[in-house]
Amino acid sequence: MEPDAILDDVPPSGDNRLDRKVALTVALLASFMGVCKVKDDNIVQAMQQAQADKIDHWAFYQARNLRQEQAHTTLLQLRLGALSRPAAEQAAHQAEYAAAINELQKLETDQAKKKEEVQAQAKQDQATYDALNYRDDQFDLSDAALALALSLLAITTLTRERWLYLAALVPTAVGVFYGGAGLFGLPFHPAWLTGWLS
Repeated sequence: MEPDAILDDVPPSGDNRLDRKVALTVALLASFMGVCKVKDDNIVQAMQQAQADKIDHWAFYQARNLRQEQAHTTLLQLRLGALSRPAAEQAAHQAEYAAAINELQKLETDQAKKKEEVQAQAKQDQATYDALNYRDDQFDLSDAALALALSLLAITTLTRERWLYLAALVPTAVGVFYGGAGLFGLPFHPAWLTGWLS
């Protein structure tokens, strides 16, 4: 092989510096994305659990509601049944009716209270889900921005255009910013962008 042919394959020293910058940036971004991915996966699992809990609590709320309604209906029937009896029978069975009515009133009150507790749990589950989704959106935007940055860095390596490297730093900064916000629970949310993309 001729010496000139070998020299043609060796990039100029300015390109070596650019290649090193690109390689270092890609390595740092890949590491950062890995950390964000672990945190994001944990958040998604917690979101799934909150969603499952919410569904369970609303189902239990409906069951409590049905029990309360059934107790209320039975209570009304007992009261009306007690009033429709002849006076002689009313006196004889008054204690039995009173005991049954008292028991059903307690059941109805108990179910109403438990229904409110389950409703509060279901609403808390939704609040937990929303808070986790807020952070998940931060990681989603970070992933998208960093993927764009990696694509620009790959094109930079192929074209050896310095301006592409500088352009790649813009989505890099956005991705690192939102990834950091997700990692540290900072209140920066891309609501306008997630609304537009959803």
